[in-house]
Amino acid sequence: MKITGTTITVLAENAAQGIGLIGEHGLSLWVETPETCMLFDTGQGLALPHNVTTLNVDLGRADAIVLSHGHYDHTGGLAYALDHAPNARLFLHPSAHQSRFACRDGSAREIGMPTHAREVVNARQACVTWTSQPTEVAPGLCVTGPIPRLTVFEGTGGPFFLDTDGTVPDPIEDDQAMWIETPDGVMVLLGCAHSGVVNTLRYIKQLSTKRPIHTVIGGTHLVTADEVRMDKTVEALREFDVQRLLPLHCTGFAAAARLWKEFPGRVSICPVGTVVELIA
Repeated sequence: MKITGTTITVLAENAAQGIGLIGEHGLSLWVETPETCMLFDTGQGLALPHNVTTLNVDLGRADAIVLSHGHYDHTGGLAYALDHAPNARLFLHPSAHQSRFACRDGSAREIGMPTHAREVVNARQACVTWTSQPTEVAPGLCVTGPIPRLTVFEGTGGPFFLDTDGTVPDPIEDDQAMWIETPDGVMVLLGCAHSGVVNTLRYIKQLSTKRPIHTVIGGTHLVTADEVRMDKTVEALREFDVQRLLPLHCTGFAAAARLWKEFPGRVSICPVGTVVELIA
């Protein structure tokens, strides 16, 4: 099924632009099609309630909530979201709620799903769909499940570990993305792309029977990318011939500037409040 008339509203993102809106280090996108509404990630939970009210978004209309992975800046608003979307089904990978840490200079910081979010997942098992494989969320809207890691130049993008001593690397196997089938091509939603942007797009290309990728929106976790990774990422994006690149959240200023330069007229910033339309 190919969907027409899709809109995506940025509810949580690092930057905000507009009267009364607030930004935070996190991501949340509100997706509307003529047939369904869904929330992709929930941010840290600080900005979501405020921005939902300011932007007049009715979470009660949500049929689904999809979590791209189990980091705090994508899951912190889950309890609020589920309270206000009682009929929504929750889609996440089984390992999304495990403990995880960022370890730097001998110190560890907890970055996993907050306790209150884990509790609400456990309490609402009946509404949970575990995404261990590609899964249809609604007709024309699908989540990838785990993404094969095939490139040699892409990593998870940070010092991520499963223990406080920094001895067990976290592969972030729960990382997943979404794609929406449209007449113009595929629209891809990224949480952080910890599997790698190129790995993610190649996998979605395969899953969507090699249809062209029209729009990519979300976090790309290129904030720590070296020149080799950026060069190869740009090369791959040229091959995909993506028409719109909307880098958010963990992309980083340097990487976003590089994309802006390499793809003139195709890259846009999307602070909180931005509405992205795909009419065709």
